[in-house]
Amino acid sequence: MRLPGWISALALGATLLGAHGAAAQDYFRGKTIFIVSASSAGGGYDQYARLLARHLGKHIPGAPSVVVQNMPGAEGVKAANYIYNLAPQDGTYIGALSRSLSLSKLYAHHEQAMLFDPFNFHWLGSLKRDTGIMVVNTKSGLQSAEDLKSREVTLSSQAANSPNSMYARMLNALYGSKLKPVEGYDGSTAGMLAVERFEVDGHLAGGTTAPLKNKIASWTKAGSAKVLLQFGMKRDMDYPDAPTALDLISDPEGRGVFELAFTEQEIGAPYVLGPKAPAAQVEILEKAFIETARDPAFLAEAANENAPIYLLDAVAIQALLRKAYDSPQAQIQKLRDLAKAKAN
Repeated sequence: MRLPGWISALALGATLLGAHGAAAQDYFRGKTIFIVSASSAGGGYDQYARLLARHLGKHIPGAPSVVVQNMPGAEGVKAANYIYNLAPQDGTYIGALSRSLSLSKLYAHHEQAMLFDPFNFHWLGSLKRDTGIMVVNTKSGLQSAEDLKSREVTLSSQAANSPNSMYARMLNALYGSKLKPVEGYDGSTAGMLAVERFEVDGHLAGGTTAPLKNKIASWTKAGSAKVLLQFGMKRDMDYPDAPTALDLISDPEGRGVFELAFTEQEIGAPYVLGPKAPAAQVEILEKAFIETARDPAFLAEAANENAPIYLLDAVAIQALLRKAYDSPQAQIQKLRDLAKAKAN
């Protein structure tokens, strides 16, 4: 019996759709997925990228191999440019970007070098929320955030446009502290060593890693250091007695500037695909990313590594980005001015 034409067309469409779906599901079989980490080996972002790499493949149809490639440089701009412009746009290259890249166009840092638009990445999600902390040597005599107003307080910092210095300038302008970043230290390890040697009063870390927290725990247990202040939308309850910068500022405008800056803290350690990645592969990897973040084996290993997991999906990241970039222009300009200002 000959079927009507419209029924035949529907049947053919269903067959093609099924074949396409099957091909998409089998796409990653035998392939290797590369997670390009914007940090050097052993860094905080790298820890999470390698943790993800050990579990992600189990949640992708075809069980591909997943390996990490480190591509540090220009505070994450090098890796972001690579994923956006040079990496194969076929779903086999995932960018493990630094949180600061989310607001890079807003700050206009490295403006000429930034060859990407944050809104055009395919965001897979994030595995953590960051909270910065200020730790001081007890020899400094500093006991509370109020003490930061009483005299000049030196802090080890990497560079003028790093969170170490930026958050210090913001606190000086909006709270009245007298922080003086001492720039030129090569990362948080060197900055913390300067605190231990009492070359400076303290260190303001833009985020925390397991090694950093372990170091602070050993110091506080010995009574040689104190966590004075936190920088983020939410308090890290490992330091329940240390207020956040938001707790100190009652002025709505000042709070708004800090909340805008802390958008990147909420985005944490984001993962992206390039702008031309096929929709079918993006969908598969988004699903695999969320499944991995909820996998009991993954969570157990993360807990063993002292790497807290806080899942943020692609929709939530896009909403945070849109809210930040749609902030009042005066607020954005105030943040830009403080970010670019020289330390006092």
